[in-house]
Amino acid sequence: MGESLLRRLTGVMLIGLLIAIGGPAFAQETTTEQQENDEQMQGQLPVTVGEIVVTAQKREANIQDVPAAVSTLGGEDLELLTVGTPDVRVLSARVPSLVLESSFGRIFPRFYIRGLGNSDFDLNASQPVSMVVDEVVLENPMVKAMPLFDLDRVEVLRGPQGTLFGRNTPAGIVKFETLKPTQEFEAYARASIGTFNTMDMNAAVSGPLTDTLSARFSGLYQSRSDWVNNKHTGEDKALGGYDTHAYRLQLLWEPNDKFSGLLNLHGYEIDGTARMFRANIVKPGTGGLVGGFEQDEVWFDGLNVQEVEAQGGMLRLEYDFGSSTLTSVTGFETLEMYSRGDIDGGFGASFLGEGNFGPGPILFPAESADGIPDLDQFTQEIRLASNGGSNLDWLAGVFYFSEDVKIDSFSYDTFADGKPQNGYAIQHQKSDAYALFGSLTYHASDVWDLTAGIRFSHDEKDFSADRPQPLFQPPLTNPITRKTNEDFTSWDLSAIYKINPNVNWYTRVATSFRAPSIQGRIMFAPDFEDGQNPATNGVSVADTEEILSFETGLKTILADHRVRLNVTGYWYEVDGQQLTAVGGLYNVATLLNAKTVEGYGLELDMEYTPTANMFMTFGMSYNPTKIKDPGLTVAPCGGGCTVTDPMTEDGLALIDGNTLPHAPELIMNGIFNYRSDPVSKGFFGSLDFAYHSEKSFFLYESKEFNADSLEIGLRLGYGWNQANYEVALFARNLTDAKIIQGGIDFNNLTGMTNDPRIVGIEFIGRF
Repeated sequence: MGESLLRRLTGVMLIGLLIAIGGPAFAQETTTEQQENDEQMQGQLPVTVGEIVVTAQKREANIQDVPAAVSTLGGEDLELLTVGTPDVRVLSARVPSLVLESSFGRIFPRFYIRGLGNSDFDLNASQPVSMVVDEVVLENPMVKAMPLFDLDRVEVLRGPQGTLFGRNTPAGIVKFETLKPTQEFEAYARASIGTFNTMDMNAAVSGPLTDTLSARFSGLYQSRSDWVNNKHTGEDKALGGYDTHAYRLQLLWEPNDKFSGLLNLHGYEIDGTARMFRANIVKPGTGGLVGGFEQDEVWFDGLNVQEVEAQGGMLRLEYDFGSSTLTSVTGFETLEMYSRGDIDGGFGASFLGEGNFGPGPILFPAESADGIPDLDQFTQEIRLASNGGSNLDWLAGVFYFSEDVKIDSFSYDTFADGKPQNGYAIQHQKSDAYALFGSLTYHASDVWDLTAGIRFSHDEKDFSADRPQPLFQPPLTNPITRKTNEDFTSWDLSAIYKINPNVNWYTRVATSFRAPSIQGRIMFAPDFEDGQNPATNGVSVADTEEILSFETGLKTILADHRVRLNVTGYWYEVDGQQLTAVGGLYNVATLLNAKTVEGYGLELDMEYTPTANMFMTFGMSYNPTKIKDPGLTVAPCGGGCTVTDPMTEDGLALIDGNTLPHAPELIMNGIFNYRSDPVSKGFFGSLDFAYHSEKSFFLYESKEFNADSLEIGLRLGYGWNQANYEVALFARNLTDAKIIQGGIDFNNLTGMTNDPRIVGIEFIGRF
């Protein structure tokens, strides 16, 4: 670990302990007498932060009793953030240490927790952050494009989760729990309209079909009109629109108090504009947006289109034996997609002469597409867990995962009539994994709980890539094939000490791993040796990455239950970190293993309810990361950026000492809610913000390809009939901030930006 790291971790934890210990002294200034007076004024309505129940340990538990760093979003907070047709990226910087981004727009979200993530844009990419929906893991990053609707809560589990959740969880997990069928009738409808004809309509109805069978059906429709003008073609309002349809049908059968069966059938379609790449919007030599940048303008000579269609199902069976409960969760997902874009972000090319390209220099035309004609994923988990009643709680299970994915890559001749296809490559990968896992918690006393877990995992992949229509390379005589086969044992140890009924201290040591990854983006690889040279054929393999993580923290309920303050300090070291050298001169993605990556930090989650009329949350994290590999090099930009890393004689950038890409050191977020009537809501207002400090977009560092981010949201309205009805005005990106969120570096200083300000009106009815 190293003495310097221990000193830094100790310092971080001392700061956290001071904050947590100081919190009670500050918060207790609100006296019990004052609380009683407030409650009398508000009709005896309790003024407390509510209990939060999570399933971070695959069984229900109070978040304060879980020996791990967990944050949640639900209720009014989630309702506020999901107005205005957002996609899953709306969660970025909304809890400590979490960042999301995408080069595909509303699909293919890339998650980063505590700086660990994967910026790979290939459809075969793996990620160290797992996404789990209703206990089913969604592995391929394209499957993670699930629209957000009819959710109970989102749980973010930070740090390695290898014991209970397995492979590809060294950074953590983002868990989504949907609302389930009920025996009592309930329904809601939510509709909004805003700028650019942005429409969002979602609704659900739940209730009994018989005394033992309940159903819930929920649906979503989101759309936006085209709002971006293509200045090259002269077409107004040519791009930026989309349509999304989604549904979910759930049937819950409970014939007795021992058995339950839940069937979940779901699907969605997305049709519209893909990510818009904007040529030369970054200031050379300094970074930031160029002067005169207009977000509603592009200069494309290529096409832009995106289509996704996905369906899935989940069957959860559970039987209570009394002393233990047997649970089976079966999941199936299938998906097809196609996404095409003008990758150079402009028109023409520099070799055509002055006046025949722009805006700014365009070295050469680049128009391409990626597609998944077929993806099938199957998962099965069976586990047996004790039901408590003794000083030992235990859980044991088995897990199986299978995925079959086919990937297409296309290139197009932008300058030819009809923009015909001039290149085609394919990938095919079959993945299988299984695991055995167990966890044991010993309640040593009334104040001490000790937990240990272990998991054995096996993972294998069978991969092939071919070029049926080469772009500039010769045809392949035989496909390029690769295989991986890996066994790994992960474990965790944790202890939680109950200082008093409202203050818990915990410590956790954990490991996890990311299985070997294969990358086969061979369309643009500079290969002229029939694919036999691994250095140029575009196929790369990354070995297993392993993480060792230590964290400790305080979980507190303060100020007569008006304040929840949780503080965590952590340190981790990753051996063989899988990195993806994205872009560069040839626009390929090459997998690398860094010798070591190191991270440490501090996380703070706070909720405060000063009165029954007000509720606020605040989150903060400090997440430094460092790559430690003196000989590791990557190809720098091919389009005119100013690289600040040392360079080798052959023009490669040395990245030792760099931070990880898309890993800002500082993240802050907050939500403030006010209502004039604690029961019926009355006049209300909500203000939210999400901030992250400057982050680099690539493994190498440059003056251009980095940016920070601050977005603010607002919602003002009136609620009545015990808050069953609401009408509100809302604004997302209230200040209309123009933020560079990513870049394309192989051709020019191309950037991708956030959505513009959206202002609208919303109605909610609950029945």
